[in-house]
Amino acid sequence: MVKLDILSDPICPWCYVGKANLYSALERAPDHPFVIEWHPFQLNPDMPREGRDRRAYMAERFGGHDKVAAAEQRVQQFAKAAGLAINFDAMERIPNTIDAHRLVHWAGIEGKQSPVVSALFRANFVEGRDISDPEVLADIADWAGLDASVVSRLLSTDADVAEIQVRDAHSRRMGVNAVPTFIVAQQHAVPGAQPPEMWDRIIADIQAKLAGGTAS
Repeated sequence: MVKLDILSDPICPWCYVGKANLYSALERAPDHPFVIEWHPFQLNPDMPREGRDRRAYMAERFGGHDKVAAAEQRVQQFAKAAGLAINFDAMERIPNTIDAHRLVHWAGIEGKQSPVVSALFRANFVEGRDISDPEVLADIADWAGLDASVVSRLLSTDADVAEIQVRDAHSRRMGVNAVPTFIVAQQHAVPGAQPPEMWDRIIADIQAKLAGGTAS
């Protein structure tokens, strides 16, 4: 098997698209060699815990509402091609994602990272829910088969906050400055929301090398 490490943030639309494209390729290759692990990377590590009004934040970041609209239209095109829906109008706030990353970390202990990541993307981009809200995170945990009461208790503490921050900082020191970033076999970085066809080629190449006795 080959490790596929994914650095992502659940408020990143390109991470949402990138996951869909990857998993589309994986569905076509049920014998794929990947063992997947999701890793934290906060797009806005300095975001206040209570988050910020999304319209104001995006206008400030992109230089006006017209530029925000153009950027969102581009994202929508790629999302539609990936078979995804994004409801930007329902997204009222930009959340701080440290607690969402904690949930993904705890889900990894239970072997449930991918469904939790999917649920976080859906909650943010489709349902417009605040994924910094402990109740929302507990609902997602319960849906994914985690113990929601344990998750709620942990969220009321600082458990693993420092670990998430250390892992995020380590990725930045290693040169990661944008997500999604996919790291294949702890060697090869694949940046961005690559199309499924590219993952088809990567999977086929790895399978051929493994069949020949050479690890990718």
